[in-house]
Amino acid sequence: MDWSALQVACVVAPVRQVPESKRRLAESLEFLNGPDFSPAASDPARIELSGSRNFRFPTPRPCEDEENNTVYGRLYRCGRRWQERPAIILLDGAPSLGYHTVLPWIARRCNRAGFNAALLVAPYQLRRRPRRPIDIEENCLAFARAMAQYVAEIRAAVGWLLDEGCPSVALVGCSFGGWAAGLTACSDARLACAVLIVPRVRVSFSLPVVWRRVREALQALRPAQEAMDTTRLNLILSTPVIPKENILLIEGIHDLFAARQPIEDLWQKWEQPELWRLPHGHVSAQLVLGLLGRVLRWLTPRLEAGGKNNSLRKIKHE
Repeated sequence: MDWSALQVACVVAPVRQVPESKRRLAESLEFLNGPDFSPAASDPARIELSGSRNFRFPTPRPCEDEENNTVYGRLYRCGRRWQERPAIILLDGAPSLGYHTVLPWIARRCNRAGFNAALLVAPYQLRRRPRRPIDIEENCLAFARAMAQYVAEIRAAVGWLLDEGCPSVALVGCSFGGWAAGLTACSDARLACAVLIVPRVRVSFSLPVVWRRVREALQALRPAQEAMDTTRLNLILSTPVIPKENILLIEGIHDLFAARQPIEDLWQKWEQPELWRLPHGHVSAQLVLGLLGRVLRWLTPRLEAGGKNNSLRKIKHE
């Protein structure tokens, strides 16, 4: 299933050869290693609600692409007194697919478990994609800034939910969303817990694709990706600011997208938080029957306990 999905993905969104002069690698490394990538302070999002679920807010890190400067999302409340219940922010790996299909179903399951659920559209996805052609993964500086923007937006949403009265907030991210959840867990101590499902761990990756041009393009990008892996974008080089007991890693043993070894290395570097090794690939691991219920059962005691410690986390964050 993973192999077939990879071949289709390479046709739908092919990787292009980009001259080194246009990758802006040196600028990206300076940005990633500097203090601006993830500032200590984070202001709550200025949420504008629209209808029963939809919301928007201005990104805390505006860029030159105006369409990308508004964050869109959905809030699934778990009752009239929703502010008294914990919240889960769901971060998808393929927003163009999951935001309108799988995530709403997961959000309703969270509601039935007694939790609010929030969805966010990642930078340069869906309505946030500029009209002009842009491939941020092929421009190192644009990619680094987009990752910083995503983390800042997640933290802003966390701040808003806490300010609204939610006693605690968790992140549940899959694939690329798991990577963003991990980066946020390394910068925001207000989080009650974080679940990283088959996460991408670093910038560089190797994919078994049949298309020769795609293989050549990926190989050309490899040196720049490895250079970026020496920065905080590599989760293995980062350190969570929440307790390891509140982190869950989920690995697909046969995963072709998010390789198994980087997740194992991350588990060791993060002092062995709880790790579930599933006998599945990247795609099939997300379709395991009963996995969502198991994750919610893992989250429940941590979210309930997180509310008791929320005041202390706010003090530390400020």
